Amino acid sequence: MAKKGFTTVNLHSDRKDKPEHGVLHKAIHPSVAYGYEDSRHLAEVFQGKRAGYNYGRQLNPTVTALQQRVCAMEEGIASVVFATGMAAISSTMLSLLRAGDHVVSSEFLFGNTNSLFGTLQNLGIEVSFVDATEVAKVEAAITENTRLVFVETIANPATQVADLRKIGELCQSKKLIYFVDNTMTSPHLFLPKTVGASLIINSLTKYIGGHGNALGGSITDTGLFDWQDFDNILDIYRSAEPALWGVTQIKKKGLRDMGASLGPEAAHHLAVGSETLPLRMDRACSNAKLLTEFCCQQDKIKNVYYPGLEDHPQHSRARQLFKNFGAIFSIDLVDGVDCFDFLNKMETIISSSNLGDTRTLAIPVAHTIYYEMGAERRASMGIADSMIRFSTGIEESNDLLADFELALA
Repeated sequence: MAKKGFTTVNLHSDRKDKPEHGVLHKAIHPSVAYGYEDSRHLAEVFQGKRAGYNYGRQLNPTVTALQQRVCAMEEGIASVVFATGMAAISSTMLSLLRAGDHVVSSEFLFGNTNSLFGTLQNLGIEVSFVDATEVAKVEAAITENTRLVFVETIANPATQVADLRKIGELCQSKKLIYFVDNTMTSPHLFLPKTVGASLIINSLTKYIGGHGNALGGSITDTGLFDWQDFDNILDIYRSAEPALWGVTQIKKKGLRDMGASLGPEAAHHLAVGSETLPLRMDRACSNAKLLTEFCCQQDKIKNVYYPGLEDHPQHSRARQLFKNFGAIFSIDLVDGVDCFDFLNKMETIISSSNLGDTRTLAIPVAHTIYYEMGAERRASMGIADSMIRFSTGIEESNDLLADFELALA
């Protein structure tokens, strides 16, 4: 039988598990506790000897269905979902790393991820920030105690594209965990597994959920990393199949110990939202391309950052790697044009901190989500005080263009 397409597989994901009563969507199961007629079975579930549910903090049938969807999207071997994307990243880092370990990270990072890495440094985990658009700079930062390399596919907000394939080859040769944030591209536009990613993070809140009505995050193990080469796996988790050692430790520590659990109602919203991911993403990418081409022609806009533009430094790389160029772009206004006044004149585009919504959202990044970094760190990431980031939605393109014309008038 021929391999079915991305949308088809996702739409019929719940049916594969034969949910109760023949429903097409997995039901919302709000129960926290699960009862067993034979108490021995309960003990076997706790010990991992029998499939089943023991407590809602670790697993839930609605959450399981979402995990299976995400895993299929990323073509992984196992996925774990969390309350937020940041919970997914922090749970992974805190579960797998120890004091004295070293992480090499792209310096072009989501603001909260940058803040988290500062916390890791306070806990004795070394972090080196490098320009991940050049693999040589990543390699130069690797030391004897390096355990993991972390990159984003398309950086937020200045849209730098990491040298994803060559970094993957480097990590494979050095036996390092290659941790890739796929949020900005989503599994519809890019599969990090194809460049050798070991672990994939998605903020499900963004494009996969897509409607701004539920928080969530996921970690997917691609099966490409040999966990037998990783000393930080605890002995208690080495009794299972080696391919699952990493994801098991992340799940046990992140959900059971740290409690970063996703609720069933949010899981349901995210699963249903994911069914239209390709339709929404294609439309949003089309709108982003049109808007950036318009912005390039405007005298009051100094710079436009979007991988779909031919003068973008990593345009050729993005064209080779991604199905499309994403729906995020940023602009720098010329001196004398106030970013707040510019945004306040818009009628359709909303000033908001989220991204990946069906609606087009905009935010002055230096004054909000990247403010805490400080001017020096922002400058190293290419973030000017006049920068505005746009998360393009699915509105009619003419209405979005009209908003830009109104703001520029």
